[in-house]
Amino acid sequence: MVNVYDEIRKGERGAWVSIAAYLLLSAFKLISGYLFASSALLADGFNNVTDIVVSVAVLIGLRISQKPPDSDHAYGHFRAETIAALLASFIMAVVGLQVLIDGIGSIFKGGKQTPDITSAGVAVICAVIMLGVYLYNNRLARQINNKALLAAAKDNLSDALVSVGAAVGIIGAQFGLPWLDTVAAIVVGFIICKTAWEIFRDSTHSLTDGFDEQELSDLRSTIALVPGVEGIRDVKARVHGNHALVDVVIEVNPQLSLIEGHRISDRIEERLQEVHNTMHVHVHVEPKL
Repeated sequence: MVNVYDEIRKGERGAWVSIAAYLLLSAFKLISGYLFASSALLADGFNNVTDIVVSVAVLIGLRISQKPPDSDHAYGHFRAETIAALLASFIMAVVGLQVLIDGIGSIFKGGKQTPDITSAGVAVICAVIMLGVYLYNNRLARQINNKALLAAAKDNLSDALVSVGAAVGIIGAQFGLPWLDTVAAIVVGFIICKTAWEIFRDSTHSLTDGFDEQELSDLRSTIALVPGVEGIRDVKARVHGNHALVDVVIEVNPQLSLIEGHRISDRIEERLQEVHNTMHVHVHVEPKL
């Protein structure tokens, strides 16, 4: 379990990098958006504000998940980060809806001011910076095999793309089509809501013990390759933080001794931890009739 907690502590670095980047970029975008009259840049800035909340929630979840198992949490506190992400999804949804309402409302107001071309440069600079954050978090996530940080890295990449989209809308507005800036803002609002929905869907799926069918099939295939396993009656798994808890019922030669059956169970646990990053494996051995 020491390695698990070490990975979580390393994952905190990525969360801090995201928080620092979002703090700077959101302030930069919001100020520039007001100064240069860009709805798309303002929407992008509000998008980064929600990302700050999400990153802080992930950081808090990572901190709580480092608490060791106790009498009330025999498997530890690893689901804390999933709960934090769920709460963050609600905040993102509220901000995303507000951006959509403001963007759609501005269409009917008329007299849309053409944003200053400087705001497009701001958006491009922010896109480049966020791309760098994505590359850092993506590399760190793969090094420590942290799915939560990998998801955060993908969010960093989507934010870079949002900034590129904002720049496109601003540049398009320079050619006598100022409504393109508003359209870009509405698209950003949809992206925020879509990201909120995906986080909500994944979080609730994990918290209700949902598990990917393909991954379950891969677990079964790995177990079947362990020497001594002659059949698999059942395999169940659930997500706990960034790891899986697995329950498996296997069949072995009825002539094997208790010690031999125990050794097969140990090999299954070791193999699943090596290949699938499982945290806990419960193996029930039955004779093959």
